[in-house]
Order: sequence, then C-alpha cells, then structure tokens
Amino acid sequence: MQALSIPTWIIHISSVIEWIVAIWLIWTYGELTGNRNWWGLSLAMLPALVSAMCACTWHYFDNAESLEWLVTLQATMTLVGNFTLWAAAYLIWRSTKPPDTVEPKPIKSEQ
Repeated sequence: MQALSIPTWIIHISSVIEWIVAIWLIWTYGELTGNRNWWGLSLAMLPALVSAMCACTWHYFDNAESLEWLVTLQATMTLVGNFTLWAAAYLIWRSTKPPDTVEPKPIKSEQ
C-alpha cells in the first residue's frame, strides 16, 4: 500500500463513504416525497461509486499491472456514471415543471 500516502487514503475512503451516505439520503428523500425520480438519481450514482471502488482497489494492491483492467473499468464507469447522473438530473428537472395546460379561449357573445 505504498502507492498512496495516509492522508490520500483517508480522502479516498471518506469520499467513498460520503458517496454511499449520499445515495442512501437521496433514496430516503425519494421515499419521503414520493418522487421516484429521486430514486433514479440514487441509482444513477452507483456507476460513480463503482468507479471509486475500482480506484481504491487498484491502489490498495500497489497499482499492480495484473489489475490494470481496473483502470479501464474505472474510466468506463466514470463515463457511464456521468451519463446516468445527467439523465437522472434531467428527469428530476422535468418532474418539477408544471404540466402543459391550454387556457380556454373566451367565448364571443354575439350582440
């Protein structure tokens, strides 16, 4: 584990823990509000969590060449995570817009 310093490990591990807590809090918020789009956001956060865990795993094993595939997986999960987070944010934004309503036209009276 010489690949990273102790302070860097603390940051890596605390970031993963923070991400897990954020996923749980957002899921809970979705339950409380009844808005399933927030559940979608919490699920959309999972690829980024996998990406972070890939990085931690690779560093834990001293950046072993045999585990270089983790770097590719991390990059892929980051890309996928960026798109899933974008899509979830769009769905939340769309759910806040009022439904399109058509205002009735006044009836002309003939006089």
